[in-house]
Amino acid sequence: QVQLVESGGGLVQPGESTRLSCAASGFEIDRKAIGWFRQAPGKEREGISCISASGGSTYLGSDTYYSESVKGRFAISRDKTNNTVYLQMSDLNAEDTAVYWCVADLNCWLILHTPKKDDAWGQGTQVTVSS
Repeated sequence: QVQLVESGGGLVQPGESTRLSCAASGFEIDRKAIGWFRQAPGKEREGISCISASGGSTYLGSDTYYSESVKGRFAISRDKTNNTVYLQMSDLNAEDTAVYWCVADLNCWLILHTPKKDDAWGQGTQVTVSS
């Protein structure tokens, strides 16, 4: 059974960093593209980052994607040993306060541009940026 579990959220001070984890089970993490989404209070859910499957098709010519809202501050990476994808988040601000989820699919285009069934979303992890 394919399952993704997010962790690593919490209360973070403005300007600080934290790392989210997306632990996979039921498949090898490098065999699928993994994307991160977030939903801030009162806003729609947005796709903020994605990493292509190893050897898979790229998105916009790159193995990784970042939305403009996080580019230069967030970094996505994959750890095959732990079967986990990470989202390193730096220089956090109040606008980064949101629930964060990870999802898997064949490629980043599908992750970022196709609707997801309700059961595609795990429990998510809350990140709160506040002093």
